[in-house]
Amino acid sequence: MLRDQRRAYDRMRETCPVAYSDLLGWSLFRYDDVLRATADPRTFSNATRRHAVPNGWDPPEHTLYRQALEPHFSPERMWTLEPGCRRAVTSLLEPLLKRAEADFVADLAEPYALEMICELLGWPAEDWSQLRDWTRANQHASFTAETADLAAVAKTFSAYVLRQLDARRARAADPSEDITAGLLALDVAGKRLSDDEMISLLRNYVAGAGTTVAALGIAALHLAEDLALQRQLRADTSLVPAFVEETLRCDGPLVANGRTTSAEVEIGGRTIPVGEHVSLMWMAADRDEHVFPQPDAIRLDRGPTPHLAFGAGIHRCPGAPLVRLEMRVALEELLARSRTLSLAVADPPRRTVYPGNGLGALPLRPIRR
Repeated sequence: MLRDQRRAYDRMRETCPVAYSDLLGWSLFRYDDVLRATADPRTFSNATRRHAVPNGWDPPEHTLYRQALEPHFSPERMWTLEPGCRRAVTSLLEPLLKRAEADFVADLAEPYALEMICELLGWPAEDWSQLRDWTRANQHASFTAETADLAAVAKTFSAYVLRQLDARRARAADPSEDITAGLLALDVAGKRLSDDEMISLLRNYVAGAGTTVAALGIAALHLAEDLALQRQLRADTSLVPAFVEETLRCDGPLVANGRTTSAEVEIGGRTIPVGEHVSLMWMAADRDEHVFPQPDAIRLDRGPTPHLAFGAGIHRCPGAPLVRLEMRVALEELLARSRTLSLAVADPPRRTVYPGNGLGALPLRPIRR
């Protein structure tokens, strides 16, 4: 798995599609099994032992929460965000394209994704670097399992979010202004969210930017490794959305999410007891050759693909429209402003592993037009 987790999960899907491990609990690798779980939130509950706050709600509370936040991800809202996306990415591309070598992840994907999260949440754009530092510190503390470090990082982030909440309270902000103001007015079953619940939800939005960073890096890597694909997309930019969907499908940025069984269930010939943790392996499901012929190939003619990079069912990622917008705009501008892109290293860049699939760095040699 450490060498190539995509191939490892492919082998699991074919040889042990419903597996058990002490680390992940039960894991589902086949597309049909994962889709079945997402379609049955009563049995495969999102209110897991790892989620004690609103992002882990099941209906009916979850329904009210999603209805309140959906306007912030509507087509109309995405349309208003697109000019800001283009401004952000072009300002980052200008200095990048003047250099002989650049790190696509650190120099473009990371600041771009975090700036757009600030835009969505209504936070100052210049605060993106604070969010980057918090995200990196949180990842490191989580990996080392240092509880004191995790507590310190959480305290820093909570203090920042409370300042944003208090500023909106002080001016009685309109709930439609941004997501942060919307959470202050959110009423779920006659109850307002506590500060701790809002902080947890906003933490998830910020952490979600890491998925966008990973997806952008993966897409740029595929371009750098395939000059013919670059030429095809430069010749017809209307194919960029199809390229986005195919990279998300065959090389997705997120490996899995968890659920908890609320009843005993039989799936894939195995019986999973009640109260068990179940990992839905998005990456393996999206490479299931029974659903996606030639799963390794980026086929721009595949058509609308029911991939699971954003999940499925009632818990499908609400930020999917924003991720698609950011990726499309960034790739359009990158292709329009460069003549060729190539890797600046001989060996493939090192990947992160479960639960992510991103790149720590992506050294590129861009040649501008």
